[in-house]
Amino acid sequence: MTQNLITRAALTLVALTLILNNALAADFVPPKRGDKCPVCGMFVYKYPQWVAEIVFEDGGYAVFDGTKDMLKYYFDMARYDPTKDRSDIAAIYVTEYFSNRIMWADDLYFVLGSDVLGPMGHEFIPVSGRNPAHTFLLEHRGNRILRFDEITPADIPD
Repeated sequence: MTQNLITRAALTLVALTLILNNALAADFVPPKRGDKCPVCGMFVYKYPQWVAEIVFEDGGYAVFDGTKDMLKYYFDMARYDPTKDRSDIAAIYVTEYFSNRIMWADDLYFVLGSDVLGPMGHEFIPVSGRNPAHTFLLEHRGNRILRFDEITPADIPD
């Protein structure tokens, strides 16, 4: 009985450790002064309202000056960091347009083709909620709304 209890406690401890390690690896890392976008080379901390970030399972991260550059990296990781691939990704974060809050990319809608420009020109505008995204599209002459998993390389503006 005691041995069974010890075994169960040890297994629970191992499981909790794995869960905590994965949760910590997926935490957003605020950009530091020296962090540069791996796509364009801009210093990211100068553009907090546009920050996007990919966090890797190993705790590393890549930070970007906008969703557009993050997507260029995401779809062509071999070009920008041959040591990483999509299976290494723990989380993807972007800055929601209206609140300026860092949020998971999967939780947002992305407005394409609007008249709002980011640091690198035309940009994907991350918006929380379908209705606010539609309102933004109408007010800023956007042409489409996509979820993160619907975006393709062909959707990325120059």
